[in-house]
Amino acid sequence: MKAILTVHNLASDIVTTIWTPLFVGIFLAIVAYAFWPRNKAAFDEAASLPLREE
Repeated sequence: MKAILTVHNLASDIVTTIWTPLFVGIFLAIVAYAFWPRNKAAFDEAASLPLREE
């Protein structure tokens, strides 16, 4: 018995095989950027912006 290929099955397969790993990769890149030691000074300066009195 052949499985019927529906739009729902096709969309589900595309999301599972392409989009999920893509978004996991993007998420990991953002986390790596946020925790990269070279960016610490810029993030510390941005964090203190609301506390400045100029």
